[in-house]
Amino acid sequence: MTTQLRPSPPAPAQAFTLNPSRWSQRTGALLAGTAITAMVFLSVFGYFIAINGLVTVGDEAKTTAAISASPGLWLAGIGALCVVAVLDIVAAAGTYALFKPVNNALSVVAGLTRTAYAVWLMVALSRLLLAFTTLDTPDAALADIESFSSIWNTALGLFGVHLLLIAYLAIRSGFMPKIFGILIGIAGIGYIADLIGLVVLPGFTPTFGLFGFVGETAMIFWLLIGARRLPRF
Repeated sequence: MTTQLRPSPPAPAQAFTLNPSRWSQRTGALLAGTAITAMVFLSVFGYFIAINGLVTVGDEAKTTAAISASPGLWLAGIGALCVVAVLDIVAAAGTYALFKPVNNALSVVAGLTRTAYAVWLMVALSRLLLAFTTLDTPDAALADIESFSSIWNTALGLFGVHLLLIAYLAIRSGFMPKIFGILIGIAGIGYIADLIGLVVLPGFTPTFGLFGFVGETAMIFWLLIGARRLPRF
């Protein structure tokens, strides 16, 4: 009598958990890539269109008049940037899950650094809300807006540290092409250079961080496309 072997039943799908330490590398990469992609569009609207579009540097009267004429746009911009801060935390968790097999301790530090940046950004955004409540005093409102810029620019230096840590992990990973790690490292150096410039040179305008666009964009494409080759579980 011949015994027939029955095929093993498929493994049950694993339920999603909010604990990043239990995410697969592919899940972490997908979540991080999706979060960063959404952040790009929200940042363009929130900062460049809503906030920056209503602010005239050095002209408190024109700035407060523009905000008073478009209060909904101003508040929508702040709201969009608040969502960006939340997505930064999602991206931090995702990159931790992606790189934890490379170096768990360093991945934790990188994730915490980006989370600290997100909290710092929220502190900066509180200044924009405060400015909205002081539109009747234009000089005070403009001072709060300038305070937002100062706090955020300082926070971007911390974000640069995060990118340097991610760059090191990417180069050491073996599963991500080293060129991506190098480009991310250049972006991190740019943000840190801007912070040093703000501290050392009076009247310095941050510019080096703009060169990080290439590395950050390349990272998005790899997270969403290249990371599909990573283990699912």
